[in-house]
Amino acid sequence: MRVLGIETSCDETAASVVALDGGSAPQILSNVVLSQIEEHAAFGGVVPEIAARAHVEALDGIVEAALADSAVSLDEIDAIAATAGPGLVGGLIVGLMTAKAIAAAANKPLIAINHLEGHALTARLTDGLDFPYLLLLVSGGHTQIVAVRGVGDYQRWATTIDDALGEAFDKTAKMLGLPYPGGPNVEKAAASGDASRFAFPRPMKGSTQPDFSFSGLKTAVRQAATAIAPLSDRDVADICASFQAAVADALGDRIGRALARFRREFSDQAKPALVVAGGVAANRTIKATLEALCSQAGFVFVAPPQKLCTDNAAMIAWAGIERLRAGIAGENAADFVPRSRWPLDSVSTPLVGSGRRGAKA
Repeated sequence: MRVLGIETSCDETAASVVALDGGSAPQILSNVVLSQIEEHAAFGGVVPEIAARAHVEALDGIVEAALADSAVSLDEIDAIAATAGPGLVGGLIVGLMTAKAIAAAANKPLIAINHLEGHALTARLTDGLDFPYLLLLVSGGHTQIVAVRGVGDYQRWATTIDDALGEAFDKTAKMLGLPYPGGPNVEKAAASGDASRFAFPRPMKGSTQPDFSFSGLKTAVRQAATAIAPLSDRDVADICASFQAAVADALGDRIGRALARFRREFSDQAKPALVVAGGVAANRTIKATLEALCSQAGFVFVAPPQKLCTDNAAMIAWAGIERLRAGIAGENAADFVPRSRWPLDSVSTPLVGSGRRGAKA
């Protein structure tokens, strides 16, 4: 089984070929990712129109490169899987329409993939993890705790009531004059900072409500920076370190509660696992906090390689394979309309961003 995956939900143009042969481990035959960081750096964030145009210019070449790197011809591909949401709708249109054209021309099945499902199933591609497991998804657009019970079977246990964690990192970086992307640059500055200098709040810590909140922490950073402006390099480093420490502490509290709930609801799991995915999963301080928490709670900690935590097409191709194997490839993808909002768990009540177009993820 060989699936070509296409990913264009935000500011990476990506294509990949993933194979699964019999009972052997899956193989990533190619994984080509073109970042748009330089195109958006001057604006301090992703500009949807620029992102969509960049996808149009690059995607055909990226798909050709992925096929060439994999040494698999289009005739040998069994299906096309493409991100159909959630994300920036302009980019989604480019990727899904390209996938539709390829599938129609080559007479191949087309599978519309939820981007979040790609993240949720990556640990099964990299680590062969069995269901069920607990997922912490932390990225620029999403902060969620999800019980992953099977392919297409997800239950959201917590989400953010305001900003996503990656968004909070990016906005903090912008306030402090650090370049885009914010997450890696905040972490870099924090490495030489004093995490005890600023007593930033730990949002939701101790609350019985399971969700996240980061807007108050972001406001506290702005107030601290304004109070001591103009900022020296030392000030920036200390603010970043204190911000990062507050984030890790708040995340630890939220995840600790989720681990306890998972133990109660899946008591027959001899080796329960916590998977962390999304771009923010690359942060070493956050990762160390979660590893220590899992060790204390008797959980296996799983973090896919960094290149598979950020947006990529291998996870989309793998989600397509998972759906093909499970016999749930979904509705007719040829008629599928891209969705800027597409919750992984459509049952849970949305906490933020619900409107005529539906709920945000």
